[in-house]
Amino acid sequence: MIVQDRLAIVDRLLAQPFPGEGTRDGSQSSGPGFHVYVLQASQEFWDDRSEEVVEPAQAEIDAAFQDLAAGLTARWGEPQVVDLEPYLWSDDEVPEPMARLCMLTLRLSVWRPPGTDRWVGLAVGQADAEFAIELLLATGDAEFP
Repeated sequence: MIVQDRLAIVDRLLAQPFPGEGTRDGSQSSGPGFHVYVLQASQEFWDDRSEEVVEPAQAEIDAAFQDLAAGLTARWGEPQVVDLEPYLWSDDEVPEPMARLCMLTLRLSVWRPPGTDRWVGLAVGQADAEFAIELLLATGDAEFP
Protein backbone atom coordinates (compact mmCIF):
# COMPACT_ATOMS: atom_id res chain seq x y z
CA MET A 1 0.00 0.00 0.00
CA ILE A 2 1.40 3.39 -0.93
CA VAL A 3 1.34 6.52 1.21
CA GLN A 4 -1.49 8.10 -0.82
CA ASP A 5 -3.67 5.05 -0.13
CA ARG A 6 -2.93 5.30 3.58
CA LEU A 7 -3.66 9.03 3.58
CA ALA A 8 -7.02 8.23 1.97
CA ILE A 9 -7.75 5.87 4.89
CA VAL A 10 -6.84 8.67 7.31
CA ASP A 11 -9.27 10.99 5.52
CA ARG A 12 -12.00 8.34 5.57
CA LEU A 13 -11.62 7.70 9.29
CA LEU A 14 -11.62 11.43 10.04
CA ALA A 15 -14.96 11.75 8.23
CA GLN A 16 -16.50 8.47 9.42
CA PRO A 17 -18.98 8.81 12.30
CA PHE A 18 -18.17 7.03 15.54
CA PRO A 19 -20.56 4.19 16.37
CA GLY A 20 -22.60 4.16 19.56
CA GLU A 21 -21.06 0.85 20.65
CA GLY A 22 -17.91 -1.13 19.96
CA THR A 23 -17.59 -2.82 16.57
CA ARG A 24 -14.88 -4.74 14.72
CA ASP A 25 -14.73 -5.22 10.96
CA GLY A 26 -11.56 -6.77 9.55
CA SER A 27 -8.70 -4.34 10.14
CA GLN A 28 -10.85 -1.72 11.87
CA SER A 29 -12.29 -1.52 15.36
CA SER A 30 -14.48 1.40 16.38
CA GLY A 31 -16.52 2.62 19.29
CA PRO A 32 -17.87 5.76 20.88
CA GLY A 33 -15.28 8.45 20.14
CA PHE A 34 -12.66 6.37 18.28
CA HIS A 35 -11.53 4.29 15.33
CA VAL A 36 -8.40 2.07 15.24
CA TYR A 37 -7.18 0.67 11.94
CA VAL A 38 -4.35 -1.80 11.28
CA LEU A 39 -2.73 -0.35 8.17
CA GLN A 40 -0.10 -3.07 7.82
CA ALA A 41 0.89 -6.18 9.72
CA SER A 42 3.95 -8.39 9.49
CA GLN A 43 3.83 -12.14 9.66
CA GLU A 44 3.36 -13.73 13.06
CA PHE A 45 6.41 -15.20 14.76
CA TRP A 46 5.09 -18.36 16.41
CA ASP A 47 7.45 -20.66 14.54
CA ASP A 48 10.51 -18.45 14.24
CA ARG A 49 11.49 -15.44 16.35
CA SER A 50 15.06 -15.29 15.12
CA GLU A 51 16.67 -11.94 14.34
CA GLU A 52 16.88 -12.93 10.67
CA VAL A 53 13.07 -13.10 10.54
CA VAL A 54 12.00 -10.39 13.00
CA GLU A 55 14.42 -7.59 12.06
CA PRO A 56 13.36 -7.32 8.38
CA ALA A 57 9.69 -7.39 9.41
CA GLN A 58 10.31 -4.65 11.98
CA ALA A 59 12.26 -2.59 9.44
CA GLU A 60 9.42 -2.85 6.89
CA ILE A 61 6.78 -1.68 9.39
CA ASP A 62 9.08 1.07 10.69
CA ALA A 63 9.65 2.33 7.13
CA ALA A 64 5.90 2.38 6.49
CA PHE A 65 5.46 4.34 9.74
CA GLN A 66 8.12 6.88 8.71
CA ASP A 67 6.61 7.33 5.24
CA LEU A 68 3.10 7.94 6.55
CA ALA A 69 4.34 10.11 9.42
CA ALA A 70 6.15 12.27 6.84
CA GLY A 71 2.92 12.61 4.85
CA LEU A 72 0.91 13.55 7.94
CA THR A 73 3.60 16.00 9.06
CA ALA A 74 3.58 17.64 5.61
CA ARG A 75 -0.17 18.14 6.02
CA TRP A 76 -0.42 19.20 9.67
CA GLY A 77 3.03 19.91 11.09
CA GLU A 78 5.08 18.04 13.66
CA PRO A 79 3.23 15.51 15.81
CA GLN A 80 2.94 15.46 19.56
CA VAL A 81 4.50 12.23 20.88
CA VAL A 82 2.29 10.86 23.65
CA ASP A 83 3.55 8.45 26.30
CA LEU A 84 0.93 5.70 26.73
CA GLU A 85 2.65 3.98 29.65
CA PRO A 86 0.58 5.83 32.30
CA TYR A 87 -2.54 4.29 30.75
CA LEU A 88 -1.00 0.82 31.02
CA TRP A 89 -0.50 1.15 34.77
CA SER A 90 -3.54 3.27 35.61
CA ASP A 91 -5.81 2.15 38.45
CA ASP A 92 -8.65 4.03 36.78
CA GLU A 93 -10.69 2.68 33.88
CA VAL A 94 -8.83 3.52 30.69
CA PRO A 95 -11.01 4.72 27.81
CA GLU A 96 -10.73 3.34 24.30
CA PRO A 97 -8.75 3.50 22.17
CA MET A 98 -6.03 4.07 24.79
CA ALA A 99 -6.87 0.79 26.56
CA ARG A 100 -6.12 -1.13 23.36
CA LEU A 101 -3.21 1.00 22.17
CA CYS A 102 -1.28 0.91 25.46
CA MET A 103 -1.31 -2.91 25.30
CA LEU A 104 0.44 -2.73 21.91
CA THR A 105 2.76 0.28 22.15
CA LEU A 106 3.98 2.87 24.62
CA ARG A 107 4.29 5.80 22.18
CA LEU A 108 1.72 7.39 19.92
CA SER A 109 2.48 10.19 17.45
CA VAL A 110 -0.54 12.50 17.41
CA TRP A 111 -1.62 15.20 14.96
CA ARG A 112 -4.58 17.54 15.32
CA PRO A 113 -5.94 18.31 11.85
CA PRO A 114 -7.24 21.87 11.58
CA GLY A 115 -10.94 22.23 10.93
CA THR A 116 -11.88 19.09 12.85
CA ASP A 117 -12.39 18.18 16.49
CA ARG A 118 -10.55 14.89 16.06
CA TRP A 119 -6.97 13.78 16.53
CA VAL A 120 -5.02 11.30 14.39
CA GLY A 121 -2.54 8.91 15.99
CA LEU A 122 0.07 6.66 14.42
CA ALA A 123 2.09 3.94 16.12
CA VAL A 124 3.94 0.69 15.64
CA GLY A 125 2.77 -1.99 18.04
CA GLN A 126 3.00 -5.65 18.90
CA ALA A 127 0.92 -7.57 21.44
CA ASP A 128 3.73 -10.02 22.27
CA ALA A 129 6.87 -11.41 20.63
CA GLU A 130 4.94 -14.15 18.80
CA PHE A 131 2.35 -11.80 17.30
CA ALA A 132 2.55 -9.66 14.17
CA ILE A 133 4.12 -6.22 14.30
CA GLU A 134 1.42 -3.73 13.29
CA LEU A 135 1.26 -0.23 11.87
CA LEU A 136 -1.67 1.29 13.76
CA LEU A 137 -3.76 4.33 12.85
CA ALA A 138 -6.17 5.78 15.38
CA THR A 139 -8.61 8.67 15.26
CA GLY A 140 -10.51 10.00 18.21
CA ASP A 141 -12.41 12.92 19.59
CA ALA A 142 -10.78 15.99 21.06
CA GLU A 143 -10.77 14.65 24.64
CA PHE A 144 -7.38 13.01 24.08
CA PRO A 145 -4.52 13.70 24.48
